[in-house]
Amino acid sequence: MKAQILNEETGPSGLTLTEVPDPVPADNQLLIDVKSCGICFPDLLMSQGKYQLRIPTPFTPGTEVAGVVAQAPDGSAYSVGDRVQVMSVVGGFAEQVVATDEQLLPIPPELTFDEGAAMGINLQTAIFALKTRANLQPGETVGVLGSAGGVGVATIQVAKAMGAKVIAIVHRKGAEELLKSVGADEVVQLEDGWATKIKELTGNGVDVLIDPVGGEVFDEALRQVAPDGRFVVIGFAAGGIPTVKLNRVLFRNISVVGAAWGEYVRTHPGLPAELHKDLTAMVAAGMRPPVNRTYPLADLPQALEDLAGGKILGKAVVKIAE
Repeated sequence: MKAQILNEETGPSGLTLTEVPDPVPADNQLLIDVKSCGICFPDLLMSQGKYQLRIPTPFTPGTEVAGVVAQAPDGSAYSVGDRVQVMSVVGGFAEQVVATDEQLLPIPPELTFDEGAAMGINLQTAIFALKTRANLQPGETVGVLGSAGGVGVATIQVAKAMGAKVIAIVHRKGAEELLKSVGADEVVQLEDGWATKIKELTGNGVDVLIDPVGGEVFDEALRQVAPDGRFVVIGFAAGGIPTVKLNRVLFRNISVVGAAWGEYVRTHPGLPAELHKDLTAMVAAGMRPPVNRTYPLADLPQALEDLAGGKILGKAVVKIAE
C-alpha cells in the first residue's frame, strides 16, 4: 500500500510517499480501508518532534481516519463494510490502518467520508471543552479565540447546537463569511478594538471564552469573561504559554479551566463514545463538519505546511480513496 512515512522529525519535509507492506491485523484488531484522513495540529507537531507523544521514526502519522472495515475478528462490534471513524493516533495517512474496537466510532449515515474525518479531534475537543469542562448552558454567550481554525470552527458549531450565542474572535482577514456560515452570531477582528467591541455586544463580557491560542492575547482575553464565567484553555497555537494573574480570577469570580481532551481520554477511555452520541444527535439535527479544503495523499507535506502557515481556514482533509 501507499503511505506517507516520516523518516526524520524535520517537519513536513521529513515525509515521503512510499510503497510499504500492507498491515496485518493482530487477533483483536480490525483492518480498515482508509478513505479520508483529517489534518490537525498533532500531525504537524509529531512531524516536528514537538508533540507530547514521541513516536520513533520512521512511522506514518495521521490521527483522524474515516474508512470502511475490510476485516474484523470474531466478537467485534463492527462488521466488514461498516463506515467508521478511527482514533488511530498514528497510521492514518495510508491506504490501510489497523485498529481495535475501542478506537472506532460509527460515522453518522448523513456524512461523507471527508466529513467523517472532519468529525474527529476538533469536534470532540469542542464538545469536551463546552459541555464537560465549561458546563455551557443554553442562552449563555461563548467567545471563541482562533475561530478561523479547525478547533475554532468546531467550537462555533457545537456552541450553537447547544443553544448558545457565539462571538467569533479572529485574527485572519477574509474569514467572516465562513464563520457566519457555521453559526457565529458576531465576528470581531482582533485588530479592531476587539475588547471594546465584546463589551458593547455583551455588556459585561462572555460567559464562556474558549482559547486554543494562548500567547500575548491571553491577558486581555481574561478581562472579557463575565463574573461567574469560565475561561477554557485548549492549547497554545500562538506558541507562548501565558501566566494567569490570579487577582483577576479572584475579584471577577471567574474560573480558568483546562480542556486537554487527549490527556483526559487516557484516564476516561469511554469519553469519546459518550461525546460521539451527542455529536451524532447534532448531525442528525443538521450540523455538518465543514471540509474547507482537500488534498491528495501525495500532497500531505504541502497540507501540513499550509496548516503551519495559517493558510487553511476551517478544516482540511486528505482524500485517500473514493
